[in-house]
Amino acid sequence: MKKVLTFDFNNMMADAIGKHGFSDGDIDAIKQKAADAHKKVMSEAGQGWQGWMNLPYNQNEIADDIIECAKGVREKFDAFVVLGIGGSALGPSAVFNALKHLRYNDLPKEKRGGPKFYVEDNVDPERMASLFDVIDAEKTMFNVITKSGATSETMSQFLIIYDLLKQKLGDKAASHIIATTDEKKGNLIKIAKTEGFKTYFIPDGVGGRFSELCPVGLLPAAVLGIDIKAMLEGAKDMDELCKSDDLSQNPALMSAALQFMSMERGKNISVMMPYADSLRLISDWYCQLWAESLGKNVDNDGNQVFVGQTPVKALGVTDQHSQVQLYTEGPFDKVVTLIGVENFRSEVKIPYGFDELPDVNFLCGSTMNKLINTELDATEYALMKAGRPNYRISISKVDEYSLGQLLYCFMLQTAYCGAMLNINTYNQPGVEEGKNATYAMFGKKGYEAKKAELDSAPAKNQKYVI
Repeated sequence: MKKVLTFDFNNMMADAIGKHGFSDGDIDAIKQKAADAHKKVMSEAGQGWQGWMNLPYNQNEIADDIIECAKGVREKFDAFVVLGIGGSALGPSAVFNALKHLRYNDLPKEKRGGPKFYVEDNVDPERMASLFDVIDAEKTMFNVITKSGATSETMSQFLIIYDLLKQKLGDKAASHIIATTDEKKGNLIKIAKTEGFKTYFIPDGVGGRFSELCPVGLLPAAVLGIDIKAMLEGAKDMDELCKSDDLSQNPALMSAALQFMSMERGKNISVMMPYADSLRLISDWYCQLWAESLGKNVDNDGNQVFVGQTPVKALGVTDQHSQVQLYTEGPFDKVVTLIGVENFRSEVKIPYGFDELPDVNFLCGSTMNKLINTELDATEYALMKAGRPNYRISISKVDEYSLGQLLYCFMLQTAYCGAMLNINTYNQPGVEEGKNATYAMFGKKGYEAKKAELDSAPAKNQKYVI
């Protein structure tokens, strides 16, 4: 096992930040609760909606087929488009942004080494129309991802795309669709079998926000030439590292415990702030994982609890010039997670010049690498000096193995924290309410009662409309 991540929580402790920090006694007091949470998560690994915990171990065989399929896509197609929403889009986007050239689609084909990549995760009509301005549908492979095949957003995209393909390609349209869905139930698997789509399956017990290490994320990554087996290996090694219930040995468990204790003290905002453009979209992925998993109004015993921590995304150093003012001087209601990269994949030197301007010249002869990491150190110090809880994850370099470790660490952290909160980490009733209301408004069969409920809602008072 390679050690590529370090977890530094000095600035969560009272020794560093004063009264808003924790003491060693606080850590000792939470150890049993953390151990119980660890036991619960481990005892249910692979069961129910914890099927995601098997992914680092059971995806290697399907990965071989994915790699072969991806090779054919790269050879035959100029663009690859993911149709999905939620985890089906955020995971592939985050991995693409982390591991490929930051201006990948702008590179000439010979430098890209693969098709242009697009993720369509909304139903804004202008966005869908704009896609057709930058792709040639006849030279594009579309990957439609939905476990149920009932996701309105994804299926509306699919209907539009497949109709266009049939108009242009006739009987060959099906060869431009890959479906990623449930193996046995749902609408998309029925359509895939009827139409003859190439199909990959989302394993049982794997929800969207925990799906990046199955075909949902592995296929788009492989099409981009990303080493998906190294990602799985990184996740497996993180899982092995976190088999211990010792807080001092398990970074995911320690971070979960710190966040749980912070919530108990009213710190209900979790800021994710990577200092690397390559990790920018990890924050988006994490926001769904954390919010949808932990934002619950009842616990497992039926008690109203209204728990959860609002995730906020930030980017260093960009948001030092926008959000950090609030984090250092605003309310004491946040925990900031800083992510740093020790070794960037490029080095850019700052040339000499303007000796007469000390405010400019002091940078000369250094590198942007040093500047970004110095600014990370400076922000960490500023937060500490202001008594603001923060911890730091350092990655030796951003590659497939380290990304697998990071993603899996966050998934475990979420599972542990949900267990400590005594909630159902894997359901999403708040999301379902909005889905059901949409179905009713469109007159979908079976939602007549919900339509009646909507029709009986009080009319808006025009007094409050300006």
